[in-house]
Amino acid sequence: MTRPKGWAARGRLRGWGGVTGMAVACAVTASLTLLPLAHGEGTLGGLHTGQGATSAVAAKAEECKDPEASLPASSADGPSIEKIRKRGKLIAGVDQNSFRWGYRNPEAESGTLEGFDIDLVRAIAENILGDRDAVIFRAIPTNQRIAALENDKVDVVVRTMTINCKRAEQVAFSTAYFQAGQQVLAPRKSTITGYDESLKGKRVCTAEGSTAYDALNEKSFGAVFEDEHDDTELDEDQLTVPNQLDCLVRLQLGEVDAVVTDNALAAGQAAQDPAVELKGEKPFTTEYYGVAAKLGADDLVARVNQVLAEYRQGGADSPWMTSYRTWLAEGLPGIKGPPAPKYRSN
Repeated sequence: MTRPKGWAARGRLRGWGGVTGMAVACAVTASLTLLPLAHGEGTLGGLHTGQGATSAVAAKAEECKDPEASLPASSADGPSIEKIRKRGKLIAGVDQNSFRWGYRNPEAESGTLEGFDIDLVRAIAENILGDRDAVIFRAIPTNQRIAALENDKVDVVVRTMTINCKRAEQVAFSTAYFQAGQQVLAPRKSTITGYDESLKGKRVCTAEGSTAYDALNEKSFGAVFEDEHDDTELDEDQLTVPNQLDCLVRLQLGEVDAVVTDNALAAGQAAQDPAVELKGEKPFTTEYYGVAAKLGADDLVARVNQVLAEYRQGGADSPWMTSYRTWLAEGLPGIKGPPAPKYRSN
């Protein structure tokens, strides 16, 4: 297990105890090195960092009125679907360290990927290939989700990815499959009370290319959220990191005072570590997760929307609600169903 520089000086992780806690701690820390996925589940290699160049066919940002509106659902085939069928596998970019969303359960003997996003990937594979196990999972950090699609490393990204106009210039989104929002995660004993003036002078961690970083860039309340490289004792960034879960490690090591991230992810992290908690009564933004595909893969986007339409059906007994109860209800109680789909008229 690769440890970040400065580990010994910072001391052990706070709030982790027992065999289970240490197993999860190892899994979390391993996110810094992006562990390879076994049994045909490879890591993402050969990608450029960052989000890559904007496609020439992208819509102009000022034309984006409703980024959650996607193509009408369809079961029709097309070139992207045929490519997947010819290969015999759906290649999905996922997370392997987001508790309850896409993670390797340290208590499971097989170490297979589990979570809400993983259930959805398997539903897509079952629809296209007739086999929910016909998937190659590729673990990708937050800041390489768009590059993975642009470089044809994955067919879809199902990784708690927020739909917004900026990203819609670079990838094609499905209809929304989950509603979330930005919130502050900090130690329980912290004086930080939420996304407010209590952040002034505090070191706040976000993931590169995340909507959390964009929110702080717009209004920081005096928080320190950008690295000053001539000041830091470590070679790598401490405040803007490649992978969102790296922020939790920074928080546990005492290298930052708080994390800003999606409340859906933060709830899972708080469940992992009882020493931290969500601050503020509710999220300060409203955001929607979508399945991302490469620009121009209209047949694949329409097919994913068909999968999602079926996934939502059945009320309390729908596949969506079944997956929610299995993975998310404990940390995010009270959700009655998925967000309603929005479709473009043309």
